[in-house]
Amino acid sequence: MNFRGFLVLLWAVVSVTAQAAAFDIDQLMSDLAQHKGGKARFVETRTMALLDRPLQSSGEMRYLPPDRLEKRTVEPFAETVVLDKDTLSVERDRRRMTIQVASRPEAQAFVESVRSTLSGNRRSLEKHYRLELQGARQDWSLVLLPVDTAVAALIKRITVTGQGNQVRRIEYLQADGDRSELSIEPIAE
Repeated sequence: MNFRGFLVLLWAVVSVTAQAAAFDIDQLMSDLAQHKGGKARFVETRTMALLDRPLQSSGEMRYLPPDRLEKRTVEPFAETVVLDKDTLSVERDRRRMTIQVASRPEAQAFVESVRSTLSGNRRSLEKHYRLELQGARQDWSLVLLPVDTAVAALIKRITVTGQGNQVRRIEYLQADGDRSELSIEPIAE
C-alpha cells in the first residue's frame, strides 16, 4: 500500500470512529422521536422454566406516536392488547380487562420501557431505568436496567435493539430467569 492509500484508509477509520463516538443516547432518542409510527409484524418467543419448550406467538403491531400501541396476536390464539395513553386493555375470548397503568407502578415501568423507547422520551425512561447504549446509529442496542427495587424484583433487564430510528427487537429478562423476545419487522404502508 502506498502512502496515499494509507492516508485514505486512515481517514476512513477516523471518520467511522468519529461517527460512532458521536452516537449517544441523546442522538438515539432524537432519531426515535422522528419515527412516524406505523405497522409491523411480530414474532414473540417466551422461554419459561415451567415449560419444556418455548411458546411462540405472532401477529401485527401498530404504533401511533406518541402514546398509542396496539398488539394483535393471531397465532396461536387471538388476543388484542391496546395501550392508549395510560389505559391498557386486553381482549381475549370475548373477555376484556382494562387497567389504568398509572395506578400500578410496576405496570407503568413496563409500559414505559416500550412507549418511551418508541417515542424517544429519555426523561420518562430514566424515571424507571438506567440506560446503557452500545453500537452505532445503524445497529444499536439499548439496555434498560430497573432503578426501582419493586420493578427489579420482576425484571432484571430489558434490551432493545434497532437500526436507525426503528426498534427491531425487544428482549425481557425476568428476575426469575424467564425470558421473552419480541422480533419486529416493519410493514410498508
